[in-house]
Amino acid sequence: MTDNKKNLEKENISNLLLRLSVPAIIGMMIQATYNITDTIFVGRALGENGVYAIGGLAVAFPVQMIIMATALAIGIGGASIISRSIGKNDVDRAERTFGNVILLVFISSIGIIVFGTIYLSPILQAFGATDAILPYSYDYLQIILYGTFFFSFALAVNSIVRAEGNANIAMYSMIISAGLNILLDPLFIFGFGMGIRGAAYATVISQIICAMYLINYYVGGKSIIKFRLKNLKPDLGIVNEISAIGISPFVRQGSSSIVVIVLNNVLVIYGGDVSVAVFGIMSRLLMFTIMPVLGIVHGLQPIIGFNYGAKNYDRVIQSVKLSASVASGISFAGFLLLFLFPEQLMNIFTSDKILIEEGISAIRISVLALPFVGFQIIGSALYQSIGKARPSFILSMSRQVFFLIPLVIILPRFFELNGVWIAFPISDLLAFALTFTMVSRELKSLNIEEV
Repeated sequence: MTDNKKNLEKENISNLLLRLSVPAIIGMMIQATYNITDTIFVGRALGENGVYAIGGLAVAFPVQMIIMATALAIGIGGASIISRSIGKNDVDRAERTFGNVILLVFISSIGIIVFGTIYLSPILQAFGATDAILPYSYDYLQIILYGTFFFSFALAVNSIVRAEGNANIAMYSMIISAGLNILLDPLFIFGFGMGIRGAAYATVISQIICAMYLINYYVGGKSIIKFRLKNLKPDLGIVNEISAIGISPFVRQGSSSIVVIVLNNVLVIYGGDVSVAVFGIMSRLLMFTIMPVLGIVHGLQPIIGFNYGAKNYDRVIQSVKLSASVASGISFAGFLLLFLFPEQLMNIFTSDKILIEEGISAIRISVLALPFVGFQIIGSALYQSIGKARPSFILSMSRQVFFLIPLVIILPRFFELNGVWIAFPISDLLAFALTFTMVSRELKSLNIEEV
């Protein structure tokens, strides 16, 4: 038994979760820092046009989220199979899954690049780009699309690395990508005077370097599973299972993209370009506060997957309860930060008084139910990790599709612009109630099976 496998099976849950989560949290926080600094640099570099540039990033973001959703669906679906296969000592199936993950990443990337390049302008207009915002979103996304394969490869393979229990390599890859991006941003944006296009070039270059680092990890023979060319042959059983499990993270990320599209279009109606820019800033701040929870999820998934595959259900229950408590604490801390200091945070991005004033109100309303979000994320991760596609799909759909989108469309008719922001806490509360009910039943079921 390798050290990673032994640790997943025997190590104290709190120590194991800490050891696997901390590297992921560090990597995710650096990634979140990049998302924020990218917006800050773009907003500051373009002066009076900074509002439109930030709006351009906000409109381009749904496309990036679709790319991310596709890569995460492949990576998380494959990682779930791989962690359970390792738990059953079926290394051959784990390696065949890895090969199919690489193949699916390549095929999906080509499709995204071709379709996105041909229909870029209509897509951005449909996503809420006004005449003032469109040139900025187009310039940025046109470059980002060409880095699709490297971005998708890094995201998907990172999930595989974590499935092996090697959290440090996953952390280093995120640090390389985000850290290099942070360093290159001011060079390309200010030094070369490239503005928003410079931000895109910095992103693509850093993604290429990250992908090369991960390739070296597997080629260097340091991993539990090996990359073999013969495993690039499609295995329909594995592809179907990846798709069944991956549909949940795809829907979660993809529905987030749909939410952003709906929000951008509603905000244009009720608030204009300034409101779109406010949402662009607010979404990055929310992402920053949630990233540590996602780091916990990355540490949690291999623990659940391995022990569920090995039928160690008590360890599954322990890890879920512990991670849910920690995630809830992090969500509450994020709520305090955003609710108490919105003005200070907005001032980091812009000096536009109208943008800052609207941002303060939007943030304070939107984060009212943020303390409940951590548990939602852990609940969805539970079902992904044990390979139960249907409940994972339901939970992934609940907050974004079942609750938030309808509320964003309906509430502004009664409360105008504030109705958009009010939709966030209401949907969070409803999603929490559903998640709590489903997860409680699942844990009771696992407890019975353990006995």
